Amino acid sequence: MSVRKPVATIDIGSNSVRLVVYSGATRAPSILFNEKVMAGLGRNIDETGNLSPEAQQRALAAIARFRLIVDNMGAARTRIFATAAVREAANGPGFLDEVRRLGFDPLVLSGEEEARLAGLGVISGSPGADGIVGDLGGGSLELVDIGDGEVRRRTSLPLGVLRLVAIRDKPDAALLRRICRILEQTHFRESAVGRPFYMVGGSWRSLARLDLAFTGHPLPVIHQHVMDPGRPKALQRHLSRLAVREAKETGITAARVPVLPHANLLLRAVVDTLRPSMLVSSAFGVREGLLYDDLDEETRRLDPLIEEAREAGEEHGRFPQHGARIDRWIAPVFDDTPASARIRLAACLLSDIAWAAHPDFRAERGIDMALHGDWVAIDAPGRVMLAQALFANFGGSGFPYPAMAALCWEGALKRARQWGLAMRLAQRLSAGVEAPLRDSSLRIEGDELVLRLPTRDSALLGEVVERRLKALATSLDRRPRALLI
Repeated sequence: MSVRKPVATIDIGSNSVRLVVYSGATRAPSILFNEKVMAGLGRNIDETGNLSPEAQQRALAAIARFRLIVDNMGAARTRIFATAAVREAANGPGFLDEVRRLGFDPLVLSGEEEARLAGLGVISGSPGADGIVGDLGGGSLELVDIGDGEVRRRTSLPLGVLRLVAIRDKPDAALLRRICRILEQTHFRESAVGRPFYMVGGSWRSLARLDLAFTGHPLPVIHQHVMDPGRPKALQRHLSRLAVREAKETGITAARVPVLPHANLLLRAVVDTLRPSMLVSSAFGVREGLLYDDLDEETRRLDPLIEEAREAGEEHGRFPQHGARIDRWIAPVFDDTPASARIRLAACLLSDIAWAAHPDFRAERGIDMALHGDWVAIDAPGRVMLAQALFANFGGSGFPYPAMAALCWEGALKRARQWGLAMRLAQRLSAGVEAPLRDSSLRIEGDELVLRLPTRDSALLGEVVERRLKALATSLDRRPRALLI
């Protein structure tokens, strides 16, 4: 596997300045390093028209640190961009001159370009996304219509959380009505009603994090976490008494806490005005949109979940590309939908990922990787199916976490366990070598599960292989049969 140099993005936002360094698969880069500083460049900009000296100093100190980090990491390139606060401030050009003195060439995104990249970011992390993207920053809110892998209509509105703090001189009800009127003037409702609304931006991700905590969700993964449209109204009650200590326990910084009521009020306005079918949190946004925008069409069409699983399998497994062969070998046994088949393929690609662990802990290692890995383009039920398949593949019995199992319907869990047993059979039969799977086949024929094997390879039918064939057949309500040809 070739080693790629990392790439970096520095996002100079109205609320925070963030460095993210990426590595790994081109289609689905993994994060090597992530750091933000809450500089507050957009605070009080509506009153003064300028970036404050204190905010500039804090932002520039962070960017100077980031300069050293990306240089020390040997980043192949660093994309640095600024959004609403810098593009609107009278002294924004002077601030950018200071950034240039640090050795960077910053790009100032227009509101429309920021919206386009946010839409591409959501498409990158959730390829099947179809709905309205809302990217909430400190200085602006971008709305984008996406579908069929494309960015459509978009707009930028002066509704960032720092701006809402500045106009918080009205009761919630009055401010809510004012925001709703602004949203109505965009005429997005016609295309938004009954479709998902994808939440992008640190403040909305923090709301999703709180929702996971307050509801006791057993799998606290923010990306693709789904909220009912009624949740923002319920969250408002929690936010009114949210303590900084309590927020920190969920991973939210103290600096973020004061803006969360405003972010939630804006989300309530989105629900009241656009009437979405659901609220979906996205960990991908403008930064990932920039990376996705650089890819060629062929690479864009790749499935990020499969690419991530392929790279992880090759990095931690013993037999490169063996997972794809296993999937082709077991596929005839199952009548999976395309959505299920891609999770099955991901499981096969990861089927050797825990080999280096102690044998007694391989099943736990597999389930941990599935549930808590930094995967994208997979929801919570999909993660549970992936976990069940790997748990069974590494010899686990049943499923050890009932609360997580409840996220997935029983039939899907049963099917995932069958995948795991089939993978376990393939691993033992082949011992990681290509030929046994290439020359043999596994099929359901009537009430039998038939393993066909060349006569010359009859010695491969050892006791362990026969035992695993029987276990899989039993799970499929079939009788096992090994047939030499």
